[in-house]
Amino acid sequence: MSDAPPESPPSPPDTALAIRPATTDIDSPSERASALVAWGGERAAARTFEFLTAAIQNPNTRRAYHHATGRFMRWCLDRNIALGQVTGPIIAAYIEELGRTLAPLSVKQHLAAIKHWGDYLVTGHVLETNPAQSVRGPRYSQTTGKTPVLEREQARALLDSIDATTVVGARDKALIAVMLFSFARVGAVVKMKARDYRGAGTASASLSLHEKGGKFHRVPAHHMAAAHLDVYVALAAFADTPNVPLWQSAPRHGGRLSGQPLSERAALDIVKRRCAAAGLPADICNHSFRATGITLHQDAGGDLEAARQIAGHSSIKTTQLYNRSGDKKRRAEVERVQL
Repeated sequence: MSDAPPESPPSPPDTALAIRPATTDIDSPSERASALVAWGGERAAARTFEFLTAAIQNPNTRRAYHHATGRFMRWCLDRNIALGQVTGPIIAAYIEELGRTLAPLSVKQHLAAIKHWGDYLVTGHVLETNPAQSVRGPRYSQTTGKTPVLEREQARALLDSIDATTVVGARDKALIAVMLFSFARVGAVVKMKARDYRGAGTASASLSLHEKGGKFHRVPAHHMAAAHLDVYVALAAFADTPNVPLWQSAPRHGGRLSGQPLSERAALDIVKRRCAAAGLPADICNHSFRATGITLHQDAGGDLEAARQIAGHSSIKTTQLYNRSGDKKRRAEVERVQL
C-alpha cells in the first residue's frame, strides 16, 4: 500500500488574472499550434474552424477574426485558462490589456470577433452561454475621418506625373483615376473584370463593382476616369477577353501584364511609388482617393445623399466621415483669432 498522500482536488478557476502570469512552457511553434488547437477540445476546435471558414464570407473579416480569436486563445493558453473557465471578467481583463497597446477601434474589432465566435460556440452546443456578451468595449466617437486626403492641385499633379504611353503606366493612371472619381473601395476595384467597364468611348460608360457582403454596385464612369480607362484597355488589348481581371499585376521591370489579378497590397505599392515620384506625402494610401473624391464633390456643392449612393455607403454618417471639406473652413475660422 502506497504511503503517498492523496492528490488534492483541482482549485476552482481564478478570475483574478493578476496572480496568473503568462507561462513560457510551450516554446516551439509546433507545440504552441498543437496546444492551441487542443485548448478548447475537439468539438470547440471543429466549430472554431467552421466559424473562421464557412461562416465568414468576406476575406478581410475572416482574416481579422482569425487574428483576433487566435490572439485571445494564445493569451488564455499562456495563463492556463481553459475554455470552460473563460468568464466575462476574464474577457474584460483581456480587453483592458489590449487597450494599452491598440487603438480603440482595433480593440472593438477584437471584442466583436470574440463575441461572434462565442455566439457560434453557443449555437454549436459547445458553450451554454457566451461569456463575452456582457463585456463592453472602449467608448469611441468619431465625427471626422483620419484618412489623409489630397488637395485638388495634388490630385491633378499626381495624374499628370504618370506616363500612360506604356501599359503599366496606363494601368496605374487608370487605377488611381477610378478610385478617385468613383469613390470606390480598393477591394471592389481590384476585383473588377474587363467586362465590368461598360460603354467604353461613350458618354454612358459605367463601372460595375462587387462590394462587401456580396453587394453589386454600378457607378457612372466620370469622363476623366473613362478617358484613362480607354487608353489602358486599348494598350492591354482587353476587347476580346472580357473575363480577364481588369487590373493585373506586372512582373518587376517586365513592362507587361501577367494576367493575374492585382492585389490590394500591390495597389498600395503602386500608390506609394507614384506619390513618391510626384513628391506627394508618404502617408497617402488607397483609401485617400475615396476620401479625396468625396471631399472634392462636396467642395463643388455636391449633394451628400448622392455622394452616399455613389460610394455605396449604407449610412450617410459614414459618407460624412470621408467629407473633409469643412477642414478649410475650420482652418479659416481659427485664423480669425488675431493679436
